[in-house]
Amino acid sequence: MKKGDFVKIEYTAKVKETGKIFDTTKEDVAKKEELFNPKINYGPVLFIIGSEKTVKGLDEELLKMKLGEKKVVEIPPEKGFGKRNPEMLKLLPLSEFKKQNITPYPGMILSMEGINCRVISVNSGRVRVDFKHPLAGKTLVYDLKISGKLEKSEEKIEAVCEYYNCEYKKVVIKERKVDILIKNEIDEKNKKLITDDIFDNMNFDKIEFSQIFERKN
Repeated sequence: MKKGDFVKIEYTAKVKETGKIFDTTKEDVAKKEELFNPKINYGPVLFIIGSEKTVKGLDEELLKMKLGEKKVVEIPPEKGFGKRNPEMLKLLPLSEFKKQNITPYPGMILSMEGINCRVISVNSGRVRVDFKHPLAGKTLVYDLKISGKLEKSEEKIEAVCEYYNCEYKKVVIKERKVDILIKNEIDEKNKKLITDDIFDNMNFDKIEFSQIFERKN
């Protein structure tokens, strides 16, 4: 594989130290490990090689692989979700949470100043909060396979739309312009993510979203 390739991959990822699976593209594994989410479409997922939108170690390993290849790889913390950093643990006054009508408890996930964090403990009017990713400091093991590679521009754009839950009716390409005919409402954030992926990895100058309305009988 090379940077910029659009591929479909299958994987199951676990923490080496505990053997606990934390992510998978396989529905049967997700159900067995009590990770199943009915809102997720299980099966091969889109990865754009070298786009740096996944852990660094996984991106590097995919570059070394061939279409159809299966591989089990270990990713150290520094190429995964980072090393544990004591400075990411903060002790905050409980009063700050009460001002926002929040009653913190251990294990609670919050977003503070745009950063996701997890409550570690609540004691004596103080709340210990961890701003680091829960997989920081862990060695990750990915059992993965590159199951497909997208070659046509229309296929690549359709895959990007599907990745960001954009239901498209049709993708029309005219020279260096892309017109995506959509069936559902899509927020500006997802539009930005779609356009960024296309502009960063494909040779187009303009992208337009057009919504289709159909008569209901």
